[in-house]
Amino acid sequence: MKKVILFLTAGMLLASCASKKQFTELKSNYNKLSTEYQTAQVQLAENRATIKSLEERLAECKGSTEKLQTAYTQLQGSLDKSLQQNTEGNVNISKLVDEINASNKFIKQLVEAKDRSDSLNMVLTNNLTRSLSKEELKDVDVQVLKGVVYISLSDNMLYKSGSYQISDRAAETLGKIAKIITDYKDYDVLIEGNTDNVPISQTNIRNNWDLAALRASSVVQELQNRYGVDPKRLTAGSRGEYNPIANNDTNEGRQRNRRTQIIITPKLDEFMELIGQAPEEND
Repeated sequence: MKKVILFLTAGMLLASCASKKQFTELKSNYNKLSTEYQTAQVQLAENRATIKSLEERLAECKGSTEKLQTAYTQLQGSLDKSLQQNTEGNVNISKLVDEINASNKFIKQLVEAKDRSDSLNMVLTNNLTRSLSKEELKDVDVQVLKGVVYISLSDNMLYKSGSYQISDRAAETLGKIAKIITDYKDYDVLIEGNTDNVPISQTNIRNNWDLAALRASSVVQELQNRYGVDPKRLTAGSRGEYNPIANNDTNEGRQRNRRTQIIITPKLDEFMELIGQAPEEND
């Protein structure tokens, strides 16, 4: 009888140890799965942001395609009309076909040039965004609008309080932007100063036009003198208080309006040459 009891007791102890081990393994698996779930959630959020960006790009491409389709339809209409007139002996079909082919070739060249420009803009924007830290991105906004790259920098980050002198804090950020500008030599750069509508009260600065111009000039000279950007590519401009992006009735709105924009645009030489080569329309 004692042997039976000892046997049962040993069995229970073994079962208890096995259950504890299984619990430990289950807990470990749970923690691992929890960590993988959180990682997957972060990855999902990043993927959704990427999808949104691609959807916006697709929408732009669809808009361009619709315009080209309209142009093609108009050309096709001209051909149909000419074919009808040809039955009356009024049109030289061979000449008209040549004109349409020339027009289609011209449109194709324009589309290819635009696609190259759009691709370069996307690469430029991605390279700049990746080079900036999370703290810098709080004061720097990068956008591509109608084929132009806009880099908007807050005055709190760029300038010493109440002045147009570049702050020490802005040096590293401007250095990263200068590298991008230097790498993309076929782009022109406009530095544009903007203010809120609060009148300036310094004796050596007449108004917000002056303040915005001085701030833009400070950035231009910093890019040229400190980072070696070719001054022939740089332009300093001022829009004063007359280009607000928010309501000046609130502190937050005024803060958003006090900004300096670095506007990077592809040179238009190729487009102007193509426009000069556009086929002439014959009545």
